[in-house]
Amino acid sequence: MAAEVLLEARGLSKEYSAGTRVVDDVSFTIARGETLGLVGESGSGKSTVARMLLRLIEPSAGSLQYNGIDLLAAGPLQLRSMRRRMQIVFQDPFAALNPRMRVREILAEPFRIHGESHSATEGRLAAMLHEVDLEPEALNRFPHEFSGGQRQRINIARALALKPEFVVLDEPVSALDVSVGAQVVNLLKELQRTYGLTYLFISHSMPLVRYLCDRVAVMRHGRIVEIGNCVEVCDSPTHEYTRGLIAATPEIPHSISPNPM
Repeated sequence: MAAEVLLEARGLSKEYSAGTRVVDDVSFTIARGETLGLVGESGSGKSTVARMLLRLIEPSAGSLQYNGIDLLAAGPLQLRSMRRRMQIVFQDPFAALNPRMRVREILAEPFRIHGESHSATEGRLAAMLHEVDLEPEALNRFPHEFSGGQRQRINIARALALKPEFVVLDEPVSALDVSVGAQVVNLLKELQRTYGLTYLFISHSMPLVRYLCDRVAVMRHGRIVEIGNCVEVCDSPTHEYTRGLIAATPEIPHSISPNPM
């Protein structure tokens, strides 16, 4: 039986006023519980696609269906409700956190925004930290008091606060050193298994995409040039650009690579 499609993008394009088309006729599906990798060089349009999926920016053309709902036709109230189910973890773990807020306030913010401030008890916030392997004492500290890997764990905890179904991971380990990034990737795999999450994982690293993802879409100049089963694409790429990406990305050393869990 085919897996249930959670998200479907058809013909997504984004063009700015100067006539520059940064995303051009992009189509793909993501099945419930799947991880789709979106890979390409900087400037290929990956992050623009991700932001269109969440309607953080509006497409110039195309359609978006999320669990059968037309996302582009959703009004403000429906979109607000949908955003409980769709979250994002950004690339820079420090820039994504308010430096003037303690971790307690950062983790409680999603509940406050969605009118659930009273449910964000101390125990619940501590449990959120436990899920990302941080101690409850972290609630009293500010972002600058943590390492990069710890800050990204806080970002992940905040993204999962409202129990979403779908999470965009926009190069979540590219700002971390390889060993710390490997730990975060394994955490993401564990959280996916625990909560049945669906991921869009954006990266420029083919070895990392191969480890984490079920399927991969390769982007170049705003278009998808190859899409398919991750292992098959990595082992037998059909597009010259994909072969170049694989050749240009070093393998992750075994001594610090993510270990299957």
